[in-house]
Amino acid sequence: MTDDRTGKLNKLKALLHHYEKIAVACSGGVDSTFLLKVACDELGDGALGLTVQSPTVTEDDLKDVQAFYRASGVPFAIVRLNQLDTPSFRHNSPTRCYVCKTIEFTSMAKEAQKRGFKWIAAGINADDAGDYRPGLRALDEIGVVSPLKEAGLSKSDIRYFSRQYHLKTWNKPAGSCLASRIQYGEHITQEKLDKISAAEKVLKSYHLKHVRVRYHHGNIARIEVGPEERQFFFSTEIMDDVAEKFKKIGFSYTTLDLNGYRSGSMNEVLNEKIKNRVKMSSYGSR
Repeated sequence: MTDDRTGKLNKLKALLHHYEKIAVACSGGVDSTFLLKVACDELGDGALGLTVQSPTVTEDDLKDVQAFYRASGVPFAIVRLNQLDTPSFRHNSPTRCYVCKTIEFTSMAKEAQKRGFKWIAAGINADDAGDYRPGLRALDEIGVVSPLKEAGLSKSDIRYFSRQYHLKTWNKPAGSCLASRIQYGEHITQEKLDKISAAEKVLKSYHLKHVRVRYHHGNIARIEVGPEERQFFFSTEIMDDVAEKFKKIGFSYTTLDLNGYRSGSMNEVLNEKIKNRVKMSSYGSR
C-alpha cells in the first residue's frame, strides 16, 4: 500500500511540473489544502492559492484557509463574490451546484489569468465520481484540471499524506457550501444561510465533529451528525437545550435525522431520471 501511495504522490508531482504554473482553488478542506501544499513545495512561486469569500462559505472554513496561508507563506488571493446576485442560483433547482461552480470558477479563472496563471486546479480526488455532483461538469467546461484525481489519489491517500506533511487538515471532517444544506426548490436567501450557519455553530459548541443542519420547507431544521455521535441527543436535557437555541435562531421546528450524517443527503430525493436529465442539459442564462 505504501509503495502504491508513493507512486501516486510521485505522479502528482510530475503532473504539477508539467503545468509549470498553477493556481489552486483552495477551500481550506483536506483535498485542496494538500494539493496547494504539494504544488507550493514543487513549484515555489509557480503555485498560487485562490479562495472564494461569499455568503455560501462557512466562517470556519474561511478562517482555516487564512490560517494556512499565514503559516505557510503560500502566495494567495481572495476572490469575493455573491452567488445570491444570480437568479438561477437563488431558485435552487437540482442544477444549483452547476450554477454555483460556474460562477466561482469563472471568477477564479479570471483572477488567475490576471496574475499570469494559465492553469487552475480543483481538489477533486479519485473518490469524487460517486455522488450526484453536477458541479463537476462546470469545472470541465471551464477547463479546470484535477491533478489529485489524475494521479489516482483517494481521500484516504490524501489524509495519509496530509499527516506526513504535518497539515492540520489531515483529519478535518468533509465540508461543503452552506447552500447545499437547503432543500431543492426552497429559495436561497441570506437569512436562511445565516440561520444554518448559526445553528451549526450551536452544534459544534458541543464538540460534535460531523455536523450538518439541513433547511426544509416550513422553516424546519433537520440535524445530521456522525452516526457514532447520534447518541449525544439521547438526553431530554440536551434535546431541550438544542431546541430552545434553534428556536431563538428562528427555526419553527427542529428534527434529528435518525440515519445520521451522510454526504449529499439532499440528493436522495432525486430519482435517476432527474439526475440524468440535469447531467445532459445545457447551461442556460444565469
